[in-house]
Amino acid sequence: MNERAKAAAPKAMSPGPRQGKNGDGAERHEAIHRSISDAIIEHRLKPGARLREDALAEVFGVSRTGIRKILQRLALEQLVTLTPRRGASVTRPTADEAKDVFDARQMVECGLMAEIVRRISSGDVATLRDMARRERDALRGGEQSVAIRLSADFHTYLARISGNQTLADFVERLCSRSSLILAVYGNAGNLGCESHDHQDLIGYLEDGKGERAAAFMSRHLKAIEASLSIIEEDAEAPDLFQIFSR
Repeated sequence: MNERAKAAAPKAMSPGPRQGKNGDGAERHEAIHRSISDAIIEHRLKPGARLREDALAEVFGVSRTGIRKILQRLALEQLVTLTPRRGASVTRPTADEAKDVFDARQMVECGLMAEIVRRISSGDVATLRDMARRERDALRGGEQSVAIRLSADFHTYLARISGNQTLADFVERLCSRSSLILAVYGNAGNLGCESHDHQDLIGYLEDGKGERAAAFMSRHLKAIEASLSIIEEDAEAPDLFQIFSR
């Protein structure tokens, strides 16, 4: 190619941000996932509400393939239920499912306390105190969904201190299900426990009182479960444009 031809040739475009396989930005997918999960936890999308791929794709301005991947991720987190020929809908926890989830948390989380006491470090204590403080501030500020997420993160972090990755992953999944149960059947401004509960638990762990910590965790989880008001509601077709309007 001569110099004149080179000058006339279009310049190569600089690469843009990393994109997902389907052409939608991976960062954009993350933001959409958070928007939908927040809407579920904040009860703007109610249990049983249908989540049509085409409508969500239009609302968020991305492909249906991208939306499908996001819904599949939410299904793995058990916030969304995927049904053949019906599509996606917000998971509708039942009273029996809620009981099963909290029974499982009782068995696993209380059982981990002794090992957590053995392994917990001063850095872990500082991290847990900060998480408990932020949860309390969010609840006092009326940020219910943030408080629920922080509570789940607190319990998951505790489980990871035990060093048992398998049980910690199980606790994380149980906390995800609990978050939906709390969002749907809990009371606004109250997570079913006292605002200082997590701080008290940290104190027992820091002092090496494993049995006291296990007993306290048991009471803590029972108080949360007892606070739930499970009332079945009819499924509805939500106005997705209104819910996700900026």
